[in-house]
Amino acid sequence: MLTHFLAHGWASSPERLALAAAVTLGFAVLARAVHGVNRSGALAGGLACFLLFAGAGPTAFAALATLFLVTWAATRLGYRRKLALGLAEPREGRNAWQVLANLAVAALGSVGFSATGNRVWLVAVLAALAEAATDTVASELGQTRGPYARRITTWERVPAGTDGGITIPGSVAGMAAGLMIAAVAALGRMIPQAQLWIPVTAGLAGMLIDSLLGATLQRRGWIGNQTVNFFATLAAAVLAYGMSVVIENFR
Repeated sequence: MLTHFLAHGWASSPERLALAAAVTLGFAVLARAVHGVNRSGALAGGLACFLLFAGAGPTAFAALATLFLVTWAATRLGYRRKLALGLAEPREGRNAWQVLANLAVAALGSVGFSATGNRVWLVAVLAALAEAATDTVASELGQTRGPYARRITTWERVPAGTDGGITIPGSVAGMAAGLMIAAVAALGRMIPQAQLWIPVTAGLAGMLIDSLLGATLQRRGWIGNQTVNFFATLAAAVLAYGMSVVIENFR
């Protein structure tokens, strides 16, 4: 039972679960209203939001809201140009699979924290969110900077939007987005300020793994974009978890 896992962590009372449900409903309605997600995306995002808020607390929700805002803005920046290039997201917003590919790892990480009370899980949650922000912003802004990108495996020039293509301006903007996620968490005392670098670094690494998978497996048609996104967030979370454990053991 979901409530059994949540009962051991932040969400230890029916009142807090009710608050999480209310915030989730409002967030899903707002995301749908601004066309950030379609109907199925709102349902999937609502589930992820509930797990994050109920399992890891209000600061986790603040990090999620920051992720939504920065990616929503990045997606709409230069929308006409992206539309002309065939790279724009659908106007009705992201669907359930797109949402879950980016948020499932963070949501499950919050359940891990709630079940164990081990705060290392929170760093993993933030790394997954930071990776989603870093990758999305890097891709969306990179497409607005020019018609070309560089394939990560060969550094050859390829059309913007090509699987595995990266740009320096996009990558820098993506890192800034990941830093925003981590900063919100540090300000809300979800993680110590001294550990702020961990989710940012893991998020950047996850973005590079995303590009490597795109340039290899996805390019060959072996996996799809949502699978790439899921494994990139998972890699970021695992890396952050491992770094946190190593740091804890050396204290």
